[in-house]
Amino acid sequence: MHVKKGDKVVVISGKDKGKQGVILEAFPKKNRVLVEGVNIVKKHSKPSQVNPQGGINSREAAIHVSNVMPLDPKSGNPTRVGYKMVDGKKVRVATKSGESLDK
Repeated sequence: MHVKKGDKVVVISGKDKGKQGVILEAFPKKNRVLVEGVNIVKKHSKPSQVNPQGGINSREAAIHVSNVMPLDPKSGNPTRVGYKMVDGKKVRVATKSGESLDK
């Protein structure tokens, strides 16, 4: 996948197009990511010991990884991801500025 947990991304399509957020979780086998504040859904919960009232909770749902683009660390604009070999390691690079996306 071209994005990882902790990356700052922008949504490029769908109902939340244009929203920015940080990736909370990545699901590589399903090609999906969980982005903070994006794709909010209502989840009904039954009364339980922890939550005796029950009710309706809002939470993020996963979106397809093709609908997000990482933000360029230099300019803050969406960018594609390239790869370079640095000291024998494969490093993700923003194609717009050439800055490294990996910490």
